[in-house]
Amino acid sequence: MDSLNGRNIALLVLCLCACYALAFEGGKEIPATKFGQSVAPTMTFLYCYSCGYRKAFEDYVNILGEKYPQIQVHGANYDPPGLNYYLSKLIFALKIIIIVSVVSSVSPFTCLGINTPGWWAHLQSNKIYACMMIFFLGNMIEGQLISSGAFEITLNDVPVWSKIQTGRFPAPEVLFQIIDNQLQFSEKVQENPDFVK
Repeated sequence: MDSLNGRNIALLVLCLCACYALAFEGGKEIPATKFGQSVAPTMTFLYCYSCGYRKAFEDYVNILGEKYPQIQVHGANYDPPGLNYYLSKLIFALKIIIIVSVVSSVSPFTCLGINTPGWWAHLQSNKIYACMMIFFLGNMIEGQLISSGAFEITLNDVPVWSKIQTGRFPAPEVLFQIIDNQLQFSEKVQENPDFVK
């Protein structure tokens, strides 16, 4: 009876871990309104973290900081569109559930009333190896699902470059030209004499 209660508790913990992993959204925040504020131009980079584009983002931040110190630069991970994001969350939850099941010696097959397969007994006898393989295999699949190849750049919420569309990173000179054009356009709009304040 005690082993049955222990298994129920372990199963409950597994379900709670899975629900937490699926419900956690990464803390997306709502940007503050810019109406009525004199704010500096803001450049936002959305890049594929799993592709290793963080280094490219940091290089662009350094280059932009030297040439345009007045521009605020922000960067974040580009969440893949569609079903891939949710599939990666599901695989993460399954990975955690399987690892906790292996470590706690709880067989999901006995809970479901199914005979335990031989490979599960092998996982139970080699817990460290099994957990490492499950972890790395799960990470590999998650990485492939969320790998978008994105390096998207916006200036004041206006898209100015998309690696998804062009297939390449912008050369610094090209990015400087785009920024200069955008800033000149913004200044001309603000200096319109017919503008009613």
